[in-house]
Amino acid sequence: MAGDTIFGRILRGEIPCDEVYSDDRCLAFRDVAPQAPVHVLVIPRKPIESLNQAGSEDEALLGHLLLVASKVAKQEGLEAWRTVINTGAEAGQTVFHLHVHVIGGRELGWPPG
Repeated sequence: MAGDTIFGRILRGEIPCDEVYSDDRCLAFRDVAPQAPVHVLVIPRKPIESLNQAGSEDEALLGHLLLVASKVAKQEGLEAWRTVINTGAEAGQTVFHLHVHVIGGRELGWPPG
């Protein structure tokens, strides 16, 4: 089944999540293993494995995900935050459904990895 990841199961309502935003193109919810006081994941409803699999037809969706990330950060009261998109296992991607991490609520060091 397409999108048969934990995020696909969340989108289908098979697994509950702590939703913070939803629209017809994406869902945002709190990470179950937060790395900061605020750690929200923004996922597209379309099952795209990673940025490597995104195509030109996904351009508007990808922009929408970033705008939603900004909206969620503001909704969570963040003035500064980090967005992270891991692409591939060696980069730390563990769920192969494209997702944007919105991380904040504490000082974030650099480099991140």
